[in-house]
Amino acid sequence: MSSLDDRPADQRRQRLTRDDRKRQLIAVAWTIVQREGTEALSLGHLAERAGVTKPVVYSHFGDRNGLLAALYREFDDRQNERFDAAVAGSPATAVARAAVIADAYVDCVAAQGSEIPGIIAALSGSPDLDRVRRECEGAFLEKCRQALAPVSPSGSVALPALRALLGAAEALSAAAAAGEVGPDDAKRELRAVILDTLARQVSAE
Repeated sequence: MSSLDDRPADQRRQRLTRDDRKRQLIAVAWTIVQREGTEALSLGHLAERAGVTKPVVYSHFGDRNGLLAALYREFDDRQNERFDAAVAGSPATAVARAAVIADAYVDCVAAQGSEIPGIIAALSGSPDLDRVRRECEGAFLEKCRQALAPVSPSGSVALPALRALLGAAEALSAAAAAGEVGPDDAKRELRAVILDTLARQVSAE
């Protein structure tokens, strides 16, 4: 008996590990959202575009909500990596921290494109997905607090101020991704918002 595998080449392809398959599916899902919109994203469509069976996709995400949550978490992970690297390499001054936070946030959203607002809107469509978004937001707000507290006049940053900062970051980044404002203008305005937020913390207790 020959030791060679006589099966066609497409049947001899190495099977992806579960983690690699999930990464592949997420990449294809982002492509669907980018080209066809969030509304076009379904597990069946994803399976077809990825060249796998529906049970494979269902085994990774369970349902459409699980897929949307996975996309948002994947975006959030990349955003956190960019944020952590930027803050770690910056001086502990208000101007420097404002610049790296603004630049990292706008750049990350711009790199993902205009599909992010659609994902965020979909996340707000159900309690489970909204909880995922809020968990990610809470973790990011804590990162901002840790980065900005050492350069704040009061030594801290109040939660309402952090929430306002996040709202500005989301709005300006979305506007830049949609082409409504230039990325540099969005970064400049967000830096100003962060510096103003810090200045007002002198009386925050």
